[in-house]
Amino acid sequence: MVDPKLCGLGLSLVYNMGVGLIFWFQTVSFCSNSLTIRWFHPNINGLEAETLLLKHGGHGSFLARPSKSNPGDFTLSVRRHDEVTHIKIQNTGDFYDLYGGETFATLAELVQYYTEQQGLLREKNGDVIELRYPLNSQDPTSERWYHGHLSGREAEKLLLEKGKPGSFLVRESQSKPGDFVLSVLTSEEKLENGERKSRVTHVMIRFQPDGKYDVGGGERFDTLTDLLEHYKKNPMVEKSGAVVHLKQPFNATRISAANIETRVRELNKMADNTDKAKQGFWEEFEMLQQQECKLLYPRKEGQRPENKIKNRYKNILPFDTTRVLLRDVDESLPGSDYINANYIKSNLGDTRGSPPWKVYIATQGCLQNTVCDFWKMVYQENTHVIVMTTKEMERSRKKCFCYWPDENSSKDYDCIRVLSMGVHLEKDHILRELQMSRIDREEPPRRIWHYQYLSWPDHGVPNEPGGVLSFLGEINAAQNCTPHAGPIVVHCSAGIGRTGTIIVIDILVDIIDRQGLDCDIDVPKTIQMVRQQRSGMVQTEAQYKFIYMAVQKYIESRKRFLEDEQRGKNKEREYLNIHYPLGDNVKPKPQTVVASRANDDSACVYENLNLRSTHMSGPSNSGR
Repeated sequence: MVDPKLCGLGLSLVYNMGVGLIFWFQTVSFCSNSLTIRWFHPNINGLEAETLLLKHGGHGSFLARPSKSNPGDFTLSVRRHDEVTHIKIQNTGDFYDLYGGETFATLAELVQYYTEQQGLLREKNGDVIELRYPLNSQDPTSERWYHGHLSGREAEKLLLEKGKPGSFLVRESQSKPGDFVLSVLTSEEKLENGERKSRVTHVMIRFQPDGKYDVGGGERFDTLTDLLEHYKKNPMVEKSGAVVHLKQPFNATRISAANIETRVRELNKMADNTDKAKQGFWEEFEMLQQQECKLLYPRKEGQRPENKIKNRYKNILPFDTTRVLLRDVDESLPGSDYINANYIKSNLGDTRGSPPWKVYIATQGCLQNTVCDFWKMVYQENTHVIVMTTKEMERSRKKCFCYWPDENSSKDYDCIRVLSMGVHLEKDHILRELQMSRIDREEPPRRIWHYQYLSWPDHGVPNEPGGVLSFLGEINAAQNCTPHAGPIVVHCSAGIGRTGTIIVIDILVDIIDRQGLDCDIDVPKTIQMVRQQRSGMVQTEAQYKFIYMAVQKYIESRKRFLEDEQRGKNKEREYLNIHYPLGDNVKPKPQTVVASRANDDSACVYENLNLRSTHMSGPSNSGR
């Protein structure tokens, strides 16, 4: 039986027959960022919770589950480095609490509160217990048309903006816990505010106790896929008489990192109903390319006459909004602050106790007349790691001017002196140890690590991603050993293709390192994010696919490492009592917790039926 308190305030319940998991989620606001929580696992015990957290989570990952020792109560299981702590949650029938302390109307509000108020959960010895990342449950299907926790309004926005008549997706129902909704962009129009607009219809898919799916009547199916395949061939008819055609899936791009192998397998399938053998990778990349027209930000500085000679390619210019401005220059000289480079920030939300998200600088390969500007930028930004993903010459074409001195020699670049302290030849790359100093100032010299990757072919991408991942591992080790180091500078020739590929891979790997194997990742969305900061990042379908391959390889390696590490470590942990920080024997004053209702559309009107959801019935029920 589901506690009715858990189903309030936008909470939903989804059941996965394949793995026997139920999870609740709620969209709440943490630090002004939307965070979707899917952390409730009702059919696992303490040992199983530990296995999940240690195998798929990271430090700060958590889940909630029913208490096995006290029916009706709950347990919060939290991974803390290499151990799991279990915290008892009391359900009195009137409120939830931690056997003392603040009281809450719902389990979701309790978890939200202690996630926001870092530092209040402590062991007896005073050590803080951090709740950082919810351990997500698995989706009921790996099909790309399944969008999971998507609201009706969000589904309509996606379909209206990017779909075409007959586009469809499946999502969790937010008004009927445990059920699903088929959202379809129809060929019909509706009148809204005096304008005729395309109409999206929502059809409720019911999940029955015996594990079957139906749409409120008619045939019943073993899986969501079987149901969709049936109604592709046999269109549904609404009560209004309108026929609902399912023509093409509107595919999701968000995936759980741990399930990337399944997604890659889906993307590698040959497309159905097409004259050409187009694969999922092509479809996703093409969709991404079509969004480029929305990213036409100003690039006026690069087009100025005085700056044109500083661009390697006349049409590959930095966005004005994110370009690197050179400081400490002669402002009387037009264009003296210009360099063809952009900051790339992985704006992926609040880090809450973790190191801040990485910042990169993406730039073009140096021209002879821009070398001094390049070193000014490196010095100005306190950069200690430079990543070069091209050779100076490829296919008899100049890709980048040699901007560093020969081994064991130095060279002056305007006011900056660069000394070569050593060159190390590796299998796939060259590491140059450089020292940079100002000629005109008495300042300590700085160590620069220059990594040049040599195994990227003239055309295409490397045959396998292992070398690139090892290369990135060395780069990050060098970056992390320098306190307060500035952005990593990354360049190829144009500063968009290989450069974008390397940066996106590193961003995705960083997300997985921070949040664990169970975190959500979205390759197209990440590329879109970096393209908003420098035009054209990730140039080809081959580079796009290589990003998936690299992330998959990294996850496989990490899974093997974690499995080896956890052998023999699975044992029950004792429950820990919680106490609050001491201070005049007064607990911190509780703050008002308001759960977001943004996605709670249980009272919304269903357009195709003109009925409220609480009164729906019949085979063509629609659902938000």
